[in-house]
Amino acid sequence: MFPDRIRTDRLRLDRHDAAVDALSFYDHAGERRSDTIAEECEGLSWAPHEHPKESADVLDQFRENWEDGESATYAVFPREGEEQAGEYAGNTGLMLDWDLRTATLGIWLRKSFWGRGYSGERARALAALAFERLDLDVLSVAAMPDNEQSVRAITKYIESMGGREERLLRNRIRDGDGEVHDLRRFSVHRDEYAETVGTAIDDTVEFVDDVDFRAAE
Repeated sequence: MFPDRIRTDRLRLDRHDAAVDALSFYDHAGERRSDTIAEECEGLSWAPHEHPKESADVLDQFRENWEDGESATYAVFPREGEEQAGEYAGNTGLMLDWDLRTATLGIWLRKSFWGRGYSGERARALAALAFERLDLDVLSVAAMPDNEQSVRAITKYIESMGGREERLLRNRIRDGDGEVHDLRRFSVHRDEYAETVGTAIDDTVEFVDDVDFRAAE
């Protein structure tokens, strides 16, 4: 159902559980391995991994959700020509509610990859996946109100696809430390997407199935 790989102008998104092993994942998501992971997890619903077993368990969950069609999680890699090309930059994906025909975006990027516009680029690619391949009606995304950097990025790419901010959701999420937070929700409907974007995204997004992740790109 989900493509194993998605290519954009500057990024390669690979099925996470197939492309990244547990120890490599832990190197970047582990609280003892990364000097920036605590800052990167601010405003997110998960905490830095305590040990490699936790990273392995998360990958198992990615795999189970992928196979069950509940969510698709991708590892993010800059493509050739980009700074740090081929290096693991974080992960992103879609959570699916098939009954409501809605996909929800998520992303975690390592700090050294911030400020490059990667969040918007992968969002537009996943919008193409949600609307043009999975035939869903709504793409949504949310951020904590005090996460100003995320709110600015989301506002920019959601509006570029014809969407808008909907509302403030009170006491909607717990962060990795267990604290409860409000969320600002943004969304775009497939009709707004079609009217604003048309087929422009098709020209910059490539879906690839049946990838052999043991081989080079």
